[in-house]
Amino acid sequence: MGKFSQTERDGHLFIVTIDRPEVLNALHPPGNAELSDVFDEFAADPDLWVAIITGAGRAFSAGNDLKYQAGGGDRSGQPSSGFAGITARYDLNKPVIAAVNGVAMGGGFEIALACDIIVAAENAVFALPEVRVGLAALAGGVHRLPRTIGTKQALGMILTGRRVSAAEGQQLGFVNEVVPEGQALEGARRWAAQILEASPMSVRASKQAVLQGLEHAGVEAASSGRYPAVAEMVGSEDFIEGPLAFAEKRTPNWKGR
Repeated sequence: MGKFSQTERDGHLFIVTIDRPEVLNALHPPGNAELSDVFDEFAADPDLWVAIITGAGRAFSAGNDLKYQAGGGDRSGQPSSGFAGITARYDLNKPVIAAVNGVAMGGGFEIALACDIIVAAENAVFALPEVRVGLAALAGGVHRLPRTIGTKQALGMILTGRRVSAAEGQQLGFVNEVVPEGQALEGARRWAAQILEASPMSVRASKQAVLQGLEHAGVEAASSGRYPAVAEMVGSEDFIEGPLAFAEKRTPNWKGR
């Protein structure tokens, strides 16, 4: 257990909990550095295939700890991997699910946007309020949100800092599923279980191809791109096991290699 976070291993699933409930899980450089180490562990461990990130107490994360910043707290330890060690982690091919159990503001929303799937409790609230405090959502928010819901809808949130409910977030397209209050983690676990039924090599290849493919202007260029995780998939044991299990009418025994 860390000072600012908790982790749990459940088979191939890794659950990360931001643990600063006294400040609605707002994050400061020491917390971000600790979470960066946590996600380094997830990325490096071949037995961990899917991660869930959530928050302790009644919030997911209120974002940047402005009181810490205003009070002159030491910011020298801010990791290059960004908020929660994930908003600027561009080389992670393993899927990460956000279980948003409450407020996800500013950097907290940017953490969720950096995840691949967002499961939100019906009481969750999302916003990028940086413009209201003289800042900007530069931990990926101003770039990920337009790519997720379109420029006009994103600017409607970014330029006003307005709050969006979980239900509206699903309508806009950045929330995958809305679940009853208190069930965000349970809902995220269901999504993780479905992902874990698939080959982890195929999952990683698919995630990398999708995200890196978006860097290309057209489908032809994206389809012609070189994606290392795809090559790893083709050279893996799972590439043989999948078709073999299908032919033998049995559940595949994925190795993740």
